[in-house]
Amino acid sequence: MAAAFTCTSLPPLSLRSETKAASSSLSPRRLFAVSPESGGLRIRLSQSPSSLTSIQPRVSRSRRGVVVCEAQETTTDIVSIVNDSTWDSLVLEADGPVLVDFWAPWCGPCKMIDPLVNELAQQYTGKVKFYKLNTDDSPSTPSKYNVRSIPTIMIFVDGEKKDAIIGAVPKSTLTSSIDKFLQ
Repeated sequence: MAAAFTCTSLPPLSLRSETKAASSSLSPRRLFAVSPESGGLRIRLSQSPSSLTSIQPRVSRSRRGVVVCEAQETTTDIVSIVNDSTWDSLVLEADGPVLVDFWAPWCGPCKMIDPLVNELAQQYTGKVKFYKLNTDDSPSTPSKYNVRSIPTIMIFVDGEKKDAIIGAVPKSTLTSSIDKFLQ
C-alpha cells in the first residue's frame, strides 16, 4: 500500500512556548504550534517558529496561514476502490466473484488484514475482483448490507451477497471462503 498526501490550507497557527521545570533550573523552551481546528493538538517545532518548514511534508509556512498535509493510504493497482456511487456498476453488475473489504483508515484490525487482502488479490488475479470500500466515506452501502463492525469482507457472485467474514481472520479463512465460489 502506498501513501498519498492530501493538503489543506488552515488559518495561521498560534504559537506558544512551554517550559518545564527540571530540578532547580528551567529546561530549554519548547515551541508548539496549535491549530484552532485541532482541538488542542500540538505540533512540536524543532527550533523556532521559523523552523515550521523543517517538519515537511506535514506542515509548511505561508503568509496566509499553514498548509497541512496528511498521508492517506491508497490501494495497489490490483485492489480498486469502490464507493456508494460506483457500487452498482462495479460490484452488483460484475461478472464472476467479487470480494469487497469494508474498512476505515482509523481501524487497527483493518490495517492488519490489508496485506492479506492484497496478497489474495495477486493470488486470484483474473478469477476474483477485489475492491475496498471506506465506510467513513461511503456510509450508505455498509448500512444497506448491515455492516456493524469492520473489517468485514463480503463476497458477491452475480450481484448477490454470498458470504461475509467479520474481523481480522487468517489468510486460510479468506482463501477457503473465496474457493467456495470459484467454478
